[in-house]
Amino acid sequence: MTTPSKHPVPDKAEFAIDLPDKFHMGSFGKEAKFVAAAENDGIMIKLFAAGSKKREAQIHLHHELLADILMEWASSLKKEPKMSEIHQENLLEALRHVEMAIVGKKWK
Repeated sequence: MTTPSKHPVPDKAEFAIDLPDKFHMGSFGKEAKFVAAAENDGIMIKLFAAGSKKREAQIHLHHELLADILMEWASSLKKEPKMSEIHQENLLEALRHVEMAIVGKKWK
């Protein structure tokens, strides 16, 4: 398996982890990089930040959980103000690529 390439974070990702004895919170901004790749039964997403605040965050979501998350997100979007056109275009293009990859078609 080839190592997925790192891509720049075009916007921002924020995270919070609440453990019984610790709370971690942070963000990855435009100086950070990300990797997203299929892994057997799901998706792996990894964020990297360099410099004085060097850190990494990784999550693996199984296909069924990812599908449920996307469905819940879709339901919640109905209740939110309309997103900007550029965000709409970017997300719709990405979703078209996901659909084609799932059904085994090639895109341009």
